[in-house]
Amino acid sequence: MASILSSRTLLNTQWRNAARSLSTASHTPAPSTSTTPPAESEPLTHYKITLRRSAISLGDKIKGTLISLGIHRRMQTVYHRHTPETAGKILRVKELVEVHNVPTSQVRTNREQRLERMATRGYKVLGNRKDAFMNVGRW
Repeated sequence: MASILSSRTLLNTQWRNAARSLSTASHTPAPSTSTTPPAESEPLTHYKITLRRSAISLGDKIKGTLISLGIHRRMQTVYHRHTPETAGKILRVKELVEVHNVPTSQVRTNREQRLERMATRGYKVLGNRKDAFMNVGRW
């Protein structure tokens, strides 16, 4: 009888240890989505806020909070400095947005964001007929 109990306790402890090792092994940190990692000495001074979920059926207060953050459509990204007011607004809409802390060097203006999204032309303009006719640009 004692051998049966000891084998059961041994089996239970092995089962617990295996489950514990599986649960800790499966948690790996997610890879960073930023293109360039910030320097170690550079302080994180801005929030990068991206609207991931729509606010269509939500109340006017939540929609007003999104507008006050400057977000008008899904997948739009805005940058704000670290302030208590901005942190409070983010907490109001935390289920809808994705927030990252970024240094000043990674803050992008709307124009820079648009240029990053634009595709390359796919062709190169070497000249036009008018310049060829007027012999402009020929050496």
